[in-house]
Amino acid sequence: MSTDKITFLTNWHATPYHAPLYLAQAKGYFKDEGIKVALLEPNDPSDVTEIIGTGKVDLGFKAMIHTLAAKARDFPVLSIGSLLDEPFTGVVYLKDSGITTDFRTLKGKRIGYVGEFGKIQIDELTSHYGMSPSDYTAVRCGMNVSKAIIEGSIDAGIGLENVQMVELEEWLTAQGRPKSDVQMLRIDELAELGCCCFCTILYIGNEKFISENPEKVRAFMRAVKRATDFVLAQPEQAWAEYVDFKPVMGTPLNRKIFERSFAYFSRDLKNVQRDWEKVTKYGKRLGVLADSFVPNYSNEFLGWSFEEESADPTGDQKRMVALQKDVAEAGGFQRLERRVCCA
Repeated sequence: MSTDKITFLTNWHATPYHAPLYLAQAKGYFKDEGIKVALLEPNDPSDVTEIIGTGKVDLGFKAMIHTLAAKARDFPVLSIGSLLDEPFTGVVYLKDSGITTDFRTLKGKRIGYVGEFGKIQIDELTSHYGMSPSDYTAVRCGMNVSKAIIEGSIDAGIGLENVQMVELEEWLTAQGRPKSDVQMLRIDELAELGCCCFCTILYIGNEKFISENPEKVRAFMRAVKRATDFVLAQPEQAWAEYVDFKPVMGTPLNRKIFERSFAYFSRDLKNVQRDWEKVTKYGKRLGVLADSFVPNYSNEFLGWSFEEESADPTGDQKRMVALQKDVAEAGGFQRLERRVCCA
């Protein structure tokens, strides 16, 4: 864009897990880096990669699978870092819906999805369980999956453990029902992916903007890294300052979403090569990426040392399930102690 400001488009309206971005603005970290940043919110999350890819906006947030698919559609977008690592994502449902841990119980049900790739994922899964896409009714809900489940217009929907699951848990509590009445069929387990990385939330950018403004991009990433460090070191203070900057955040529900997002924040912001390789293979399996597709990410704008790779990513997933269950029950801020590879 023809402006001295960097424009940044979020993947939806401001949410609790956007804290590092907004705190970088609120605390003057962008200013300290000598850059001006305009933070924008979309009317439709499905538009984000196209808006960035066509150069109408410089940078933004988007999930990994959408970032790959956008590049496959010839939108020149590049991931320059990670915000949330592997948030659990799946088909969220209530126990009284008639759905169980058996994927085949989705037959005859109305399943809500955010954007087209949610439907593609469910369609592809049906073939592994003796079903076809015509065996369920797909309902596009945008970001209103929880609302649609509560209203009864869908039986289940694709959502995040740290967002839609929390929204439904809070609704159940208000109804005098146990939080455990909301369940999730994790897509990574159903699809045997070995990670929930397809929904990792990324910092992405327009390739032309990035190539023409590498120092601005590095400055931007330094600022959000500094804000991420603040969030991880002082989550209570960070949340208070985020609410002060964005008063709409100041609800008990948003506080709980922030707590449940805390464990997923990427400490070093890097693009994880192993995850990109897995999701690229998954995208090819879904038919949204060509066999020759090369993943569109770079860590060259992250000027700090990275954490060592986990020695047991599968075990990490299991430990994360237990950790998030503890946070759901007791609240507070917890992160996984990862077991790293030997030097």
